[in-house]
Amino acid sequence: MEEMNLKQLTLAVRTIAEEKNLPEDTVVSVIEQAIAAAWRRDNGERDQEVRSELNLVDGTAQVFVAREVVEVVGSDAHEISLEDAKKVKKDAQIGDILEDQYEVESFGRVAAQTAKQVVLQRLREAEREVVLGEFEDKIGTVVTGTVQRVEPRVIRVEVGKANGIIPQSEQIQGEYYSVGSRLKVFIKDIERENRGPQLILSRGNEAFIEYLFRQEVPELETGAVEIKAIAREAGRRTKLAVASTVPGVDPVGTFVGGHGTRVQAVMNEIGDQEKIDIVTFDENAEDFIKNALSPAEVAKVEIDEKEKRVKVFVNEDQQSIAIGRGGQNVRLASRLTGYEIDIEQQAAAAEKPAEKTPRKNIEDSLFDAISESSDES
Repeated sequence: MEEMNLKQLTLAVRTIAEEKNLPEDTVVSVIEQAIAAAWRRDNGERDQEVRSELNLVDGTAQVFVAREVVEVVGSDAHEISLEDAKKVKKDAQIGDILEDQYEVESFGRVAAQTAKQVVLQRLREAEREVVLGEFEDKIGTVVTGTVQRVEPRVIRVEVGKANGIIPQSEQIQGEYYSVGSRLKVFIKDIERENRGPQLILSRGNEAFIEYLFRQEVPELETGAVEIKAIAREAGRRTKLAVASTVPGVDPVGTFVGGHGTRVQAVMNEIGDQEKIDIVTFDENAEDFIKNALSPAEVAKVEIDEKEKRVKVFVNEDQQSIAIGRGGQNVRLASRLTGYEIDIEQQAAAAEKPAEKTPRKNIEDSLFDAISESSDES
């Protein structure tokens, strides 16, 4: 590409628009940006205010360079004196912006390369905008994608025509991703940062789990059962609080499924290393907290509603279960219920022996009865 021929470029606009599935005016504006960049490269200074207009009818372009009217000119490229400005525009005043106009036919080789790079880069960005625009209404749903690249901090996944990323924070801990493998991803968001739009995908968030259960539990759609809360540490453990709106329907059993088939189907998707606890939601905070700490057995709960803090008392043998490995069980139960939970050991209270006494009496009387009957025989 020795130099850039504007007539050819003008003819190419329609073709580019059709090929890239972009509106023509988008393509025109991309080319105008490129012409401005190329002109600046050949004739101007780096930070000059340059814009251009492409005439599609005759394949010509105008370049406009903005300069501010000032008393004392520091830089000719950016400023113009009031005296000179008045020659162009009679009523010019200090602070006005005037535009010098230049006709453009072609560019030198280096400027043409600059323009070409700008066109390619901007077209790519515009194309991504269009593609990602199709995903706006898919945010919050799950689709199947193909792993394209595995990088230290992100996994790049191809979803339909678009490419998205699963950031580290949205991955399932300990999950292995291999290039070419297909996997389900939750469309979390479209981030529009300086590097163009980016599709953010997730496998580690709570909504992904909810979606997977919706696929397995038809009663969720009919409204017979509902998910009240989810707390998740992806790759390790998820707690699900569920409730039933229909008398006689067991919510936990509905989610677990016969022989655990429903919960197993979800685990097949997220990996067996993540445990799923399904507990019954309860309007009564004390009961809900007890359920949330499952599988630990709770002796007593003291709630401070104002501080949203709870003291939970457990017997010695239940303490490590209640806290969980690395504090995980109590942490997830706190997130599930919305209360800060402190686990305390139940003091070996004086009433314990009293509890045991009647049992001992029963045993004694049983032995007495046996020995009496054997005496009689």
